[in-house]
Amino acid sequence: MTIQRAAKAGFCFGVKRAIEMAEEAANTGNTVSLGPLIHNQQVVDYLTEKGLKVIDTVGQAHAGQQLVIRSHGVPPDIYTEAENKGIVIIDATCPFVQKAQRIAEKSSKNSFVVVIGDKSHPEVKGILGWAGSNAQAVETLDEAKKIGYYPRMTVLAQTTQQKSNFFEIVDELKKHTANLIVQNTICSATEERQASASALAKNVDLIIVVGGTNSSNTRKLGSICREITKTYVIESAGELQKIWFRDAHDVGLTAGASTPDWIIEEVYKKMSEFMEKENAAEITAEGIAENTTGELIAEESQNQASVSDHDDEFHSMEDFDKGLPKLFRGAIVKGTVVKIMGDEAFVDIAWKSEGVIPFEELSATKVNSINDVVKVGDTISVMVMRLENQEGYPVLSRKRAKEIEAREKLATLAETKEEIQAVVTEAVKGGLLVDLGMRGFVPASQIEPGFVDDLEKYVGTTLRLRVIEYDESKRKLVLSQKVILNEEREGKKEKLMETLKEGDVVKGVVRRLTNFGAFIDLGGVDGLLHVSDMAFSRVNDPSEIVKVGDEVEVQILTIDTQKNRISLGLKQLKTDPWAAMGEKYAVGSVVTAKVVRIAQFGAFVEIEDGVDGLIHISQLSDRHVNKVQDVVQVGQDVTAKIIDLNIEQKKISLSIREVLADANKAEAEAELESQPEIPEVTIGDAIIQ
Repeated sequence: MTIQRAAKAGFCFGVKRAIEMAEEAANTGNTVSLGPLIHNQQVVDYLTEKGLKVIDTVGQAHAGQQLVIRSHGVPPDIYTEAENKGIVIIDATCPFVQKAQRIAEKSSKNSFVVVIGDKSHPEVKGILGWAGSNAQAVETLDEAKKIGYYPRMTVLAQTTQQKSNFFEIVDELKKHTANLIVQNTICSATEERQASASALAKNVDLIIVVGGTNSSNTRKLGSICREITKTYVIESAGELQKIWFRDAHDVGLTAGASTPDWIIEEVYKKMSEFMEKENAAEITAEGIAENTTGELIAEESQNQASVSDHDDEFHSMEDFDKGLPKLFRGAIVKGTVVKIMGDEAFVDIAWKSEGVIPFEELSATKVNSINDVVKVGDTISVMVMRLENQEGYPVLSRKRAKEIEAREKLATLAETKEEIQAVVTEAVKGGLLVDLGMRGFVPASQIEPGFVDDLEKYVGTTLRLRVIEYDESKRKLVLSQKVILNEEREGKKEKLMETLKEGDVVKGVVRRLTNFGAFIDLGGVDGLLHVSDMAFSRVNDPSEIVKVGDEVEVQILTIDTQKNRISLGLKQLKTDPWAAMGEKYAVGSVVTAKVVRIAQFGAFVEIEDGVDGLIHISQLSDRHVNKVQDVVQVGQDVTAKIIDLNIEQKKISLSIREVLADANKAEAEAELESQPEIPEVTIGDAIIQ
């Protein structure tokens, strides 16, 4: 096996300069760094020993302290805040980053600024800070396609960007402006290291990339190399595994710009030790190191040696032992599940005895039954935890082997943002758990676009997920289904907004009720059915008209494309009851109506569905009324006369007093008519009645 080093690897000028400045400042004492100086924990630990304390915010520093601005740079408000507090600034911002900041600040005054890079990266956040509100970060081609049109646009790059991605997005941005100004702010040192790593990867069987797992530069180097050859990304020599080099003749070594020479040398020395072994395929316990979290890094032991079908070929137990593969604590081997007893699975690993997997070592997440995870006959990878327990069985772990196998894939998924699927195994406080080799957490806020109140209903279901945070050293894996659904929803929304027109009658599903109306899903975009447009009659609660889950037919009243708002109507599809009021009723008509609302000045009554009238307090009785409630109550049926009818203004006035007066008058007339006639009497010429 030969080892070839990349022509360009390790510290770049900017990082080296930042470390020298920080180290010198730390020697004077009373010095802090705003965030880790670079993305390399070993270097951060070294500077901490030198006296450089890491803080998260300027607020944690105090007057008189020296504040080191890391190589990634910061927004301008950080400088202002520090100066106002009397803090001494030592600016270790990389010169290439400073150049990008100056361009962003100047360009934002007369053009829209696009920064191509990871929007969560501190360097990009800093550049955007200098550009102000007239700027946006774009990480992928799909994001670039969603940018609106700007008359003038300036585009620049995160210094660690790949050129291929940068210019692919630049080509797309040409469609979004009449005047595109391209500022290639990719660091030359970054370009050199990426080009050197790519060239080396083409000439080797595998390549080792050394650098911090949080380093964007290191991750991009790993991504470039993976497209060409087998690649392993490590932080230190202790993570190297002999099994990686078994069939390799030519091995490459490169490192990110945040990796110091002494770490590169340690890795090279360890690789050289592997090379000096007479048989690289023989795996021994030597060289197995613990990783940064204290978990054992496993060496995979292939079951190359096997026991012959002819027992007479082994003349002694010693001969038998020689035919077995080497087994040691931390080794990863393949085996077949041969039996399940209680909460333990027994695995044939071609050893003196079967290995046993305890229940708690089956999965990274909660398991209800062992049969949900493994079955007799399954071939699985396991890690050796102990060579023998009290019963003489090797103790194995399926979950740890799966985690090691998953690490590289998860790192790639974190880079590519590729969609994956996983079954929810458990609902916990604040979210859901899934098993992707490593335990993954889906926060409740990242499950659906809307609020999720019942987490248990997702247990056993399959989610579509994207890695939004991955930290191998902390064994932290955070995923989101919401980002995928939101992207799809936005796509549907844009398409739907282009096709919908005011006046259209469409079908939708009631998704959410509020006190002012209902939100209707029209197939990718929500519209608001306001309570005032639900019915011609007064609606006290939207649930009186619609329920969540109902499919309803509504009319589009207005579309606001700028605010993405759609107003809907339900009553507009029904006949206005006022249209026939002039034919059915007239002034003087007596009607029976229900009291629906009481006000200080009178009572509102419902004559028909959607038609209300007012009985003024002065028209409630033939006597003086102090309070409306003294005469009528809500829900009571009353008889009243229409005394005024205005169809155009949709107003009706009624009177109970006139009904009472009419009744009294009729009663008096009836009584008069019932009196007996008095006979006429004639006296002389006079007639007396």
